[in-house]
Amino acid sequence: MNPSTLSDLFDDAPADKAAIVLPEPNIQITYGNLRKQVQALASQLAAAGVTRGDRVASALGNGLPAIVSFLAASIAGTAAPLNPAYKEDEFRFYLEDTNARVLLLPPGGGDDARRAADHLGVPVFTIDMDAAGTVTLTGVSAGAPVTAPAVEDVALVLHTSGSTGRPKRVPLAHRNLSISARNVARHYALSPQDVSLCVMPLFHVHGLVASTLATLSTGGTVVVPSKFNPLAFWRVAREHGVTWYSAVPTMHQLLLARVSDPSKRPDGADKLRFIRSCSAALPPQVMTGLEQAFGAPVLEAYGMTEAAHQMASNPLPPKPHKPGSVGPGADVQISIMDAEGRHQPKGRQGEVVIKGPNVITGYENNPEANAKSFTGGWFRTGDQGYLDDDGYLHLVARIKELINRGGEKISPREIDEVLLGHPAVAEAVCFGVPHPAWGEEVEAAVVLRDGAGASDADLLAYCKERLADFKRPKQIHVTTAIPRTATGKIQRGVVARAYAQKAP
Repeated sequence: MNPSTLSDLFDDAPADKAAIVLPEPNIQITYGNLRKQVQALASQLAAAGVTRGDRVASALGNGLPAIVSFLAASIAGTAAPLNPAYKEDEFRFYLEDTNARVLLLPPGGGDDARRAADHLGVPVFTIDMDAAGTVTLTGVSAGAPVTAPAVEDVALVLHTSGSTGRPKRVPLAHRNLSISARNVARHYALSPQDVSLCVMPLFHVHGLVASTLATLSTGGTVVVPSKFNPLAFWRVAREHGVTWYSAVPTMHQLLLARVSDPSKRPDGADKLRFIRSCSAALPPQVMTGLEQAFGAPVLEAYGMTEAAHQMASNPLPPKPHKPGSVGPGADVQISIMDAEGRHQPKGRQGEVVIKGPNVITGYENNPEANAKSFTGGWFRTGDQGYLDDDGYLHLVARIKELINRGGEKISPREIDEVLLGHPAVAEAVCFGVPHPAWGEEVEAAVVLRDGAGASDADLLAYCKERLADFKRPKQIHVTTAIPRTATGKIQRGVVARAYAQKAP
């Protein structure tokens, strides 16, 4: 597949076709309008001093300004979107680590980001949108010429989640992103008739690549609410004819929790071709519940920032989609390696490794991480899994999250799924805590369903009937919330550290 720049990705879409829809207020942006706005903002960024390679940081909620600024920054320089919920110290780290040239903020709020930028001397520009849906940069009156980027230029720089240490900078070139977007579009047979509902944050590759760029690459329409709202989800889907959406399991579970009659599809689900789940493990019982309640196949996928998002996905019917599997490689080579770098046969567990033109060739300015993460041209994901006889990938755990109890390696995900089978359990996370004899012992934390009652003794007895003794949690903590990242991943390490500190 020929790579392109992001500005070329949707050049062929008819100028009068709807590209972006903002439900509230109800604003429709055509492809012609979107192209015009992106070029105008890129010109304004150039006038503000941004040149090729300069990092344009932003801290924006979902909406047209986030999309236009991302695309414009990738043309004038390099986009570096940040989570608006960061605190001042976090903004300082990311602005300094990316050597941000400017910071784009909405007209109101963003005080922590402003203080961080002021401390570092990073110029702040306000990005706003008028009632007609025109995005502008306050404080920059005229534009300046912009040289078109090359496919090898870095379009987007993001950080890994940092769950295994200091966040690493991931430079994604136009090549990586355009190929990944087209891979997603082809895998799900997206067309100009498709309407995506973007509920994932636009500072993350899931929302940017899967929900947005993949849809735009085929001339489809992206509906972008300002935030995920389970109460308004199906009304928005109905009003705009949504044909698919992609989300993390947490969001799927919130939608499922509002279903009173699983035999009756929500008004607005009738046009759904498929539902996509990615960025965290989808419990099989949630997949089954979604399909029964919403009447569309649920396709679990596997993505990473380093691969410009998608690496594997269950396919559309009539091909099988398997609960507990993330499907075969989706235009990406997938293999399983042992610790010595030897490829393993089907059925044997090891580290998941990937190769493809959407995958980065290295982290930015981090030779130590690159030496650990790349073997013979393969990227080591840090995930443990195996390929079944059909070539479908089954993920077992993050290698660093495996619990080592006296030499027995235990997948926390397996225990999560057992606990989630209990009718009173809404969320579950298993983890290891230090133990003087075994090295690590198994514990878990659960959140109960509203109105449900179950003691830790009840849950321990439930696990005793379903798990071998060495796998059974020896203590279960009933809590009100389980910490997650902004993209919905359970912060298993955070939970483990919190309970390890409470241990006697």
